[in-house]
Amino acid sequence: MIRTIDIKGIIKFITIIGTILPIFFLMPIVVGIIYGEDILKFALFDIIFFAINATALFILREHEISLKVKGSIIAVNLIWILLGVAGAIPFVLYTNIDFSSAFFESISGFTTTGATVFSEIESLPKMILFLRSLTHWLGGMGIIVLGIGLLSIINPTGSLSMFKAESTGISVDKIAPKIKDTALMLWLIYSFLTLLDMLLLKYFGMNWFDAINHAFSTISTGGFSTKNSSLGYFTNSAIIWTTTIFMIISGINFLAHLRFLHRDYSGYKSEEIRYYIYIFLILSFLLTLVHLSSSNISFSESLKHSFFTIASVLTTTGFATLNYEEWGHTAVMIVFIAMLIGGTTGSTAGGVKVIRYTIIFKNMLTEVKRVLHPNAILSIFIDNKKLKNSLLTSIFGFFTLYVLTTVVVMLYLYARGLDEMTSISTALATVGNIGPGFAKVGPVENYGFFSWYDKWILSIAMIIGRLECYTVYLLLSREFWKKF
Repeated sequence: MIRTIDIKGIIKFITIIGTILPIFFLMPIVVGIIYGEDILKFALFDIIFFAINATALFILREHEISLKVKGSIIAVNLIWILLGVAGAIPFVLYTNIDFSSAFFESISGFTTTGATVFSEIESLPKMILFLRSLTHWLGGMGIIVLGIGLLSIINPTGSLSMFKAESTGISVDKIAPKIKDTALMLWLIYSFLTLLDMLLLKYFGMNWFDAINHAFSTISTGGFSTKNSSLGYFTNSAIIWTTTIFMIISGINFLAHLRFLHRDYSGYKSEEIRYYIYIFLILSFLLTLVHLSSSNISFSESLKHSFFTIASVLTTTGFATLNYEEWGHTAVMIVFIAMLIGGTTGSTAGGVKVIRYTIIFKNMLTEVKRVLHPNAILSIFIDNKKLKNSLLTSIFGFFTLYVLTTVVVMLYLYARGLDEMTSISTALATVGNIGPGFAKVGPVENYGFFSWYDKWILSIAMIIGRLECYTVYLLLSREFWKKF
């Protein structure tokens, strides 16, 4: 029953995140000071937000958190609402958009979707531009994972269930003996990659402000840019290739990066990562050939823009250099395939993920063999490990929920009067946390034209996609409230 939920524990954990977030929000305030912008309203909001959460945390200081699976799932959902509201208020204070648009922009940032309602990005205050990129960076690895370090100190036995509720993979793979150590190590490698990307972008010609913003958006596979034309603004090929490489790196399981630091290369040899690289290379070369046939640019230029485009879409980052819709129907088809796939588990990328398609495809082949050999005992193996039937059921359940969510959003948008391509690609782009799509939400367009209630629907779709369906839909289950 509902009385078994640790309500005080949920509130305490939310307030922990609520006290951490304003500390990070000091960064855009500092940016505003550097550029001589009016920071008063932002600073007041940050102080009030911190004071409210710190007060609640102080009141609950003696309460011992005991979040089991149900409490963790409820907390995760509530935290994403908190993030949306907290991130939206500065947009309302410093731009001319309403709260619905601001909430959409905030959720798009924290879920690393990268869909924006702004058409004139370069006219925004520097601190707001930085805030957009910061929401990406915090949401990329998962701000809740950041809080695991604190939660583990308070309640070591309850942290694993929270980590499972938030992590983007099929299962939690612990490198360190304690979840909090794994989480902190993940943040270290995440920060290192961000710093390295930033330094390289600066070296190749970006100013410091653009370099740090684009590093935040790249490593988080988010896609918010400081320029109206995204990465298309920068003519230096080294910037484009650097961003391409770091998008691909960020689409790989971060636990594989951690193993690499321990001189263990096994993570990079997994089936999922091999297929991920194969898919990237095949789609990129195909798009290069299609782009060459439809334009007059050189092979090197076509290669650069095609590899960048596939990396951006496959990893659900959402950056753009050129309008790929102008490359013809075949090019759109290739990009569409990349939209359907996504990155790898344990990465900052969204989408269905390569491993799930691998397992689904292997299961299809197994069923064909079973028809031909009905008495044979057949199993599915990934990296030489036999998969449990419960895991197969979970994957097919997720895939069904993912497809149904996308279809429902698509049908809603079509019923609202949008054309087929806009409806389909918007649904895929929001549920898959991709950002740009086709037609009215193409790489050179934005989401500002949607009505206020459309933006709420799409915001929910982004959260469902970010939490990989189960975490949200469980709240709608009567069994969820009875069982635990």
